[in-house]
Amino acid sequence: MKCLSLTQPWAGLVATGQKTVETRSWATRYRGPLLIHAAKGFPTYAKAFALEIYGHPAVLAYLPLGAIIARVYLMDIRQTEYMRPRVSAQERSYGDYSPGRYAWILSNVEQLEPIPWRGRLGLFEVELP
Repeated sequence: MKCLSLTQPWAGLVATGQKTVETRSWATRYRGPLLIHAAKGFPTYAKAFALEIYGHPAVLAYLPLGAIIARVYLMDIRQTEYMRPRVSAQERSYGDYSPGRYAWILSNVEQLEPIPWRGRLGLFEVELP
């Protein structure tokens, strides 16, 4: 199955259904089931954003890292210019809707118990047991 790594807290927002559009600088022709991987790295800017969202530093310790945490369905990919006026302000705050980028539209979110896994750049293949 195809898999996509996201940095926390964005991976967790997708896994809990709070984020239904992932913005990327690149597109793919692939549509279908997609695993969401929470990257192992947790940079300072991402921790700061997580604190804005969750409000308490203790929450950061509970965000899974280096694991597959959800299964979603990649329905479509559109230009961010098209999607920007069609998503909520909250959804826009979770992504980069700058011109020339792509909005990956996700549905059918299923949160999973974290499965330790090594992530990669781009879409990568995963065979779950």
